[in-house]
Amino acid sequence: MNRTKLHQSINKNSQLTFARSGGKGGQNVNKVNTKVHLLLPISAIDGLTQEEINRLKVKLSSIINKEDCLFLDVDEERYQERNRQIALARIEGRIIQALLVPKKRIKTKPTRASKERKLKLKRIRSEIKKNRVKII
Repeated sequence: MNRTKLHQSINKNSQLTFARSGGKGGQNVNKVNTKVHLLLPISAIDGLTQEEINRLKVKLSSIINKEDCLFLDVDEERYQERNRQIALARIEGRIIQALLVPKKRIKTKPTRASKERKLKLKRIRSEIKKNRVKII
């Protein structure tokens, strides 16, 4: 998925609502809606294949509601605009992270040299323990 297309899709299709939030701001907290609640329907994200949608649903299941919308709350800053930017960046980052397919691990065997080193260390350890035996 193209990152710029994803960014545009998120900006275009996300629904932002604002609420009053606690935290920094003094008396201003009681009168300004700075908390951002972001809703993004998964079906509204352009350019996703069905496989990618399924991967999103599995990996981001903790932030998906019953209507198949991604949701996120941000109330870290005193300013609504900054919280909005943080929310959009965070949801984009989570989507990108969820869409990454991990590389398949290639099984390897120990080399002959590493096997020999292991056996040599075992022999040395064995000698050390043999030398601990009391002589009667």
